[in-house]
Amino acid sequence: MILFISLSAFSQEGSQDQPEKSNIQQYTPSKLVGKGKWDLKWFNNLYTETRSTFEDGRIPRSTFFTSTIEVYTGVGEGKRWNIGAIIEMRSNVINDRKALDVFKFDGQEGTARSGITSFAPSVKFVPFASESSFSVQSSFFIPLVDNETENGVFLDQKGYTWQNRFFYDYTFPSEKWQLFTELNSELHFGKSGESFANNSLILAPGLFLSYFPSSKFTVLALMQHSQRLDLGNNFDQDYTAMGGGAKYQLTKALNVEMLYTNFLRGSNTGLGETFNIGLRAIF
Repeated sequence: MILFISLSAFSQEGSQDQPEKSNIQQYTPSKLVGKGKWDLKWFNNLYTETRSTFEDGRIPRSTFFTSTIEVYTGVGEGKRWNIGAIIEMRSNVINDRKALDVFKFDGQEGTARSGITSFAPSVKFVPFASESSFSVQSSFFIPLVDNETENGVFLDQKGYTWQNRFFYDYTFPSEKWQLFTELNSELHFGKSGESFANNSLILAPGLFLSYFPSSKFTVLALMQHSQRLDLGNNFDQDYTAMGGGAKYQLTKALNVEMLYTNFLRGSNTGLGETFNIGLRAIF
């Protein structure tokens, strides 16, 4: 009995010493939250360019800022269904204005526009109960802009988008390395002539490799490619980008992420760089 009690106490003490996994380890985009839990994300992307495949040499700087809020909650049993919504706000400046001018929201005629541009009901689901690391996010974006371009300033596309994102992640046995993959597909449609994107399909694979020095901190490297296929609008487009970033678990519920990407090549597109920062809360 003394031996049994001693071994039991040692086993319990050992299990308590095991570090609890943080949200950045457990909840990749592949993973869904359970019934009654909430997943909130606020992600901000600033893209700025001074080069373009349409012209040679330097072009006047254009900067496009997108702020996205995603809200999901778990429904049903087994962490297989999440329902939610996405809303996007944009602020764009052109004609060689400074990149940070997007935060002035001044609407200066001929150089700037801003506003809430789209809304999307969305659902996440795990198709196969035996494979929780594979999931799908399906969203239907409804445009909220009256005109795609006004006074020469583009704001956002005026067309509907059915987006389907396929996620898969794999954690290596050491739990220090994690591989995350994504295939994003976007079907754009609407009235002909209202948007450059209507009647086209985007296929965009992405690869993310993360290393965890600790359970609360990770650094990552990424590569993405985007290919727009012409479905009747006579406009093909593609680009390839690489970058890196980091995530840190601020509290048990809240984490912050920062990313940088550089557009290495492309056709019928600008060649710039992005600066990204996001907050995610799971509770």
